[in-house]
Amino acid sequence: MTNIKSERKEFWSMLLSLALPIAFQHLLVNSLTFIDTLFMSQLGDIALSASGMAGQWNWLMNMISFGLCSGSALFIAQYWGAKKISDIRRTHNIAVVSGLAVSIVFALVAILIPDKIMWIFNRNTDVIKAGSGYLSAVAFAYPATVMTSIQSTVLRSTEKVRLPMAVSCISVILNVFLDYAMIFGKFGFAPMGMRGAAIATAVSAWIGYGVLLIVSFFQSNIVVDSLKELFNFNFADYRAFMKKASPVIFNELMWGLGTVCTNAIYSNTGYENYAACTILRTVESICMILFIGLNDGGAVIVGKTIGEGKLDTAYERAKRLVISAPVISAFIATFAITFKEKVIYLFNMSGNITSTTVAIAGTLITIYAIELCFRNIPYTMVCAIFRSGGDSVTGAKFDIICLWGMAIPASFIAAFVLKIPFIYVFLIGYLVEDIPKSIMCIRHFVSRKWIKPVTLEKE
Repeated sequence: MTNIKSERKEFWSMLLSLALPIAFQHLLVNSLTFIDTLFMSQLGDIALSASGMAGQWNWLMNMISFGLCSGSALFIAQYWGAKKISDIRRTHNIAVVSGLAVSIVFALVAILIPDKIMWIFNRNTDVIKAGSGYLSAVAFAYPATVMTSIQSTVLRSTEKVRLPMAVSCISVILNVFLDYAMIFGKFGFAPMGMRGAAIATAVSAWIGYGVLLIVSFFQSNIVVDSLKELFNFNFADYRAFMKKASPVIFNELMWGLGTVCTNAIYSNTGYENYAACTILRTVESICMILFIGLNDGGAVIVGKTIGEGKLDTAYERAKRLVISAPVISAFIATFAITFKEKVIYLFNMSGNITSTTVAIAGTLITIYAIELCFRNIPYTMVCAIFRSGGDSVTGAKFDIICLWGMAIPASFIAAFVLKIPFIYVFLIGYLVEDIPKSIMCIRHFVSRKWIKPVTLEKE
């Protein structure tokens, strides 16, 4: 019993030491999203809706980036437990080169044909025009954003969480200042509206990445490589990485595309509906901060423990994460419902948001909060446990079945065939995806088939 208590104490001590800085980093990033959306709401429904729709292209790129980060973390946490530093560096290099290529492609498309991207989400000419200007400018931030995400993941996976947190702090403070100055024309800047917000994002992203590189150079940490060393991997290394990482990347890409399709369905039911969704997404990002910190920290611990060869201990530690998911979800749901009116009021202080948008946003937040437990159980298992355990395939399979096979068709039929009210379209999409996925994930977790040490594959 003493050993169990000691191990439990050690686990929570390790988890909190990793999770709190990670959660604070995401608090900073999501606070920026909240403030950015708050500023956009002062420009009216069209600006708020257009920025949200333009953000879907950024969202899709971020999903691929997140896939690369998760695929890298899958290897690095286990290599860190096995003390295989050269393998960590090789994984970092493959992820950086791949991420840079992806970000450049997304940036070029957004710069060259922003109106075509906006057309996917809405046919309103005012919305397309406003969103296109924003998208073509914010695209310059993409390479810096992706590089920062990948290298921050590498640092966190090796239990170095302070530098990524500090970089986020600098980027967010600078972005908020430039947002306010460039959107509204303060401190000598000309008022640029939505395009000012995009430029502010690009400038702060590159400065933040520059700080990351400079500090890493002086620390001589694990992300520092010369240009020659950056390409110090061969096809066999790349193939081994992609064998495990490609299902994760595919998973995030398909989930990101699924989210884009879902948002396209929502946006084509009316821009007021999507403006309400934009408010919800901002609230959702704030509500997920604690979960992201716990899951990212938990993934490092579970992966490291498996890398050390302690498979039973890894399972017990993963089980503690699973049990905590519904408990924390209930706490967050209560918070969201209690303060939803105050949060929505912040977006409508200028009175530029219609009463319809305000009413819909309030209902969406309530639905999201009540359903949060079912959403977070599979999120914890897929992102924090299965992947860190070496199982990169199962999450992709469950997402394709539940999102593409069930939720998206159900939402489309509800919106455009049955033509039921938007609130019910939203509710159907959530329930049809999350409840079956939760059941599938729990069964797979109990089977322990997700424990697949990647370090043994290279022996």
